[in-house]
Amino acid sequence: MDKKQCSFPVLLAAVILLSSSALASPADHCSAPPDRTSNLRILPAFSPCSPLHPSAARPLPIVDTLFSLASRDVSRLLYLSSLAVAPAPKGPGRSFVPVASGRNLLQSSTYVARASLGTPPQPFLVALDISSDAAWFPCSSCSGCPTTTSAFFSPNRSTSFISLPCGSPQCSQVPNSYCPAAAASSGCSFNLTYGGSSIFSTLAQDSLSLAAQSVKSYAFGCVTGATGGTIPPQGLLGLGRGPLSFLSQTKALYSSTFSYCLPDFRSLNFSGTLRLGPAGQPLRIHTTPLLSNPHRPSLYYVNMTGIRVGRRAVSIPPTVLAFNPTTGGGTVIDSGTMFTRLVAPAYTAMRDEFRRRVNAPVSSLGGFDTCYNGPVVLPTITFEFNGMSMTLTEENTMIHSSSGGISCLAMAAAPDNVNSVLNVIASMQQQNHRVLFDVPNGRVGVFREPCTS
Repeated sequence: MDKKQCSFPVLLAAVILLSSSALASPADHCSAPPDRTSNLRILPAFSPCSPLHPSAARPLPIVDTLFSLASRDVSRLLYLSSLAVAPAPKGPGRSFVPVASGRNLLQSSTYVARASLGTPPQPFLVALDISSDAAWFPCSSCSGCPTTTSAFFSPNRSTSFISLPCGSPQCSQVPNSYCPAAAASSGCSFNLTYGGSSIFSTLAQDSLSLAAQSVKSYAFGCVTGATGGTIPPQGLLGLGRGPLSFLSQTKALYSSTFSYCLPDFRSLNFSGTLRLGPAGQPLRIHTTPLLSNPHRPSLYYVNMTGIRVGRRAVSIPPTVLAFNPTTGGGTVIDSGTMFTRLVAPAYTAMRDEFRRRVNAPVSSLGGFDTCYNGPVVLPTITFEFNGMSMTLTEENTMIHSSSGGISCLAMAAAPDNVNSVLNVIASMQQQNHRVLFDVPNGRVGVFREPCTS
């Protein structure tokens, strides 16, 4: 996304484990073979195998984890709505002013994978965000970085580290750049807001590695100061479509093409994959056109045309689903939001038909308004797009209490206190699907692929 408007709870974003098996859990079930070629294994950040998972004598029940993530999704939708509507400020020296403030912002991504930065490589866990562009890492000089940060990048330990000056092309592409007057040779600095945090960085270049591939002279922000304590603890890597995104900086290597398969959020190992480049991508896959919002060109918009519950098409006003680049309305695919959010008329129509088909007493629990006590017969839910459809089974539509007695529809309406016009297809609904982003050919594809072991 354009980081000039960047108040960010978490969107797919996945988290990439920047290299080194030393970050893996010592438990046997958490071990994984090293990443090879351009296939990266992915696991949930809150999995017991994730190095970001907090240690505790008794892990939280799954349902508590889910309710926590659902509450953070509200802030994520606030962020997405602001990105889709507000134009990006231009020009160096402008202060970044967030267009909305949210509580309980999720500042670490829901999935992790391996990567490394510098020469010799320094390992990290970074948020992989398909709706962000800039990359940034906490540096050893960082003041105010979260106390949970367990890895800092040390520029003086890397022989390939370069500080970029104010006169560099990249300096004009970062958000809110700051350069002293008439000092083109001085170091370029920039700041941005991420959720409830302000982040201050110097612009630099170094070698970035994912799996077996290394990208030389990758431009990123070396975080020197932070306030708020809610930034991803080991940095972020953006897979958006902006000029400093991973796709743009590796265009010659990966041709702006990638796909991922997200394992079940309860997965204990690196069974999901992130595939970079055209090679190895699915050939027989239905796709839908990738749309662009000129105000927010990094977001992956698609045209959702309808929703079916079972075989019945839900009655939804076309304007609710229509792509509107002026208002930012439409549908985006996002990996950082945990549960799909639909604008109120679309969600209400789908939910009411779902309840009608289940035909059982309904209750609410936490942020979910369609819950059942005991076993029920569930219909499928199908999102329809131009040229393809995405049918969700129970694993993508329902969450269950720890005891298994209560199940809830794992979707919700956009928050009432946010004038959100975005429908967001979120990570739980994408689990065990291969999702392809083919930017050069302007298409997004989805098909079912079990990747939870």
